[in-house]
Amino acid sequence: MRNKYIEAYENAQTAQKSVPEFRSGDTLRVAVRIKEGDKQRIQNFEGVCIARRGTGTGETFIIRKIGANSVGVERIFPIYSDSIESIAIVRRGRVRRSKLFYLRNLRGKAARIKEIK
Repeated sequence: MRNKYIEAYENAQTAQKSVPEFRSGDTLRVAVRIKEGDKQRIQNFEGVCIARRGTGTGETFIIRKIGANSVGVERIFPIYSDSIESIAIVRRGRVRRSKLFYLRNLRGKAARIKEIK
């Protein structure tokens, strides 16, 4: 059983931000606010969502992309973080499980995910 005050606070926090419905297997473009010195800029991080975990304001998701020299890069984002400007769904993937950690061992064409039409 959760504390009603904490629950009310979390509901107020989550109501301010609109998050699209996505799940693991979807390719997402996350616009992240990056602070460099006294300046701010927005950088996109595009990759496959391999996992979602948690509930409420503590919910997070993991994005995996293949960077330079075919090195895999993963980032964990809190869904309701202030540093996230927007989340856009690039394509929907058809997968049969909620955690896609097996993609870490696959390379190239083997790591493709079928798209939902």
